[in-house]
Amino acid sequence: MTGLPSSALPSRWTEAVVRRVHPLTSRVIGVVLDAPLATPLAGQHVDVRLTAPDGYQAQRSYSIASAPDADGLELAIERLPEGEVSSFFFDVAQPGDTLEIRGPIGGHFVWRDTDGGPLLLVGGGSGVAPLMAMVRHRRAHAPGVAALLLYSARTWDEVIFRDELVATAAADPAFHFVAAITRAPPARPGDYARRLDAPLLRDALGRWGHVPRHTYVCGSNAFVEGVTAALVADGLPPRSIRAERFGGTP
Repeated sequence: MTGLPSSALPSRWTEAVVRRVHPLTSRVIGVVLDAPLATPLAGQHVDVRLTAPDGYQAQRSYSIASAPDADGLELAIERLPEGEVSSFFFDVAQPGDTLEIRGPIGGHFVWRDTDGGPLLLVGGGSGVAPLMAMVRHRRAHAPGVAALLLYSARTWDEVIFRDELVATAAADPAFHFVAAITRAPPARPGDYARRLDAPLLRDALGRWGHVPRHTYVCGSNAFVEGVTAALVADGLPPRSIRAERFGGTP
């Protein structure tokens, strides 16, 4: 951790209060927390810890999906098989409940409005969460930055933040949102009905017409490895690509 800014280091645990729980898809919910944390950077995450009456604890890391200056901290939580923390949020959590949180954490996978663009964001499944924080931050503070979000999901109904992304793209000519739907026909012209692979990346970037200055990729290990390898093979400098993979805190 040496050399990382203080925002990259875990802070002490503090109490957070659940403000709202709302559906995002059939498998993902949005959880808005009130928490006395430092202002996050777009792309950072927090650790969440639950403690049972008998003292048993479960901990999980979640990317922050809300913009840095949003009123409330929004997490996108996917229900996972045997997931102790996700099951709590889906089955138990109610407004007013308290839990422990620490953060914001992360010094590498962040984008500031002063970083500029063009900006390429590539997400798979719930990996869109930190990218959504960047989309929202850009919309509020740097709408002139050319940006493309490529998002892979199994079906159109499983596109997290779908309506907000569609509305942002419709209102902002500098922001482009393209979906790769892997298990169903695409719902919109210009989307893809296939896996997000090297030929798709090449085609989408050609249609976009920009060479990204900054690229952020978030998803499963296999997804991130495939996307970053394809982008480097097509000539993007490795130093311009930042990646974050799924995984909870041990």
